[in-house]
Amino acid sequence: MVENVIFDVDGTLVDSVDEHAEAWRRSFIEFGRDIPFAHVRSQIGKGSDQLLPVFFNDEELERFGKDLDEYRSALFKREFLPKVRAFPRVKELFQQLRKRDRKVALASSAKDDELKRYVELCGIDGLFEAKTNADESDKSKPHPDIFQVALAKLGKPDPARVVVVGDTPYDAIAAGKLHMPTVGMLCGGFGKDNLLTAGCRTLVKDPAELLRRLEQDPEGWPWDAASRDSSKDEESR
Repeated sequence: MVENVIFDVDGTLVDSVDEHAEAWRRSFIEFGRDIPFAHVRSQIGKGSDQLLPVFFNDEELERFGKDLDEYRSALFKREFLPKVRAFPRVKELFQQLRKRDRKVALASSAKDDELKRYVELCGIDGLFEAKTNADESDKSKPHPDIFQVALAKLGKPDPARVVVVGDTPYDAIAAGKLHMPTVGMLCGGFGKDNLLTAGCRTLVKDPAELLRRLEQDPEGWPWDAASRDSSKDEESR
């Protein structure tokens, strides 16, 4: 029985993936590298420690990696963070989980001030037990560090009683390393095949659909119904 839910945030609870990708793309140009938007977007979900080495070698990162990351952070907060919006019905989803005594944690690679803004946008302050941010783990996703921190803050529950909800393959890979199943959110823009191959147990469109399935499940978690729906989707493709 699922007793704990760990949510990714960017692309899962808030619509921010394109904004992050464009902030990175423009920052790369400032540092001499013109990367297609789609290529940059495919890496969103990783923190800067895992994203930057995809595009720059060790010598380049030694010379200007920190400056690039700081430039990107300032650009994102100045021009893109004001554009970010919460996906519909996030607050209601969290309220329903609390009503059913599920413990909830947020596990995000965002900076702490960004994460606070996302919590405000979603209206979920006080509706979760724990949150983690980029400063609390040595390595970002697809490494499992941030989920390990979240588990510790939840009281170290049995991973079999935890489910991760995320929108990227990196969420599923990281969760899988700790033997936790993942519900994949399609609202972040990653394809079904990518999410399933990475290990997502089932897929839902967005928080509103997850809420709908939760409300329909008398046991309090829409796991079996979602799995059946996912299998049907696969058969019809």
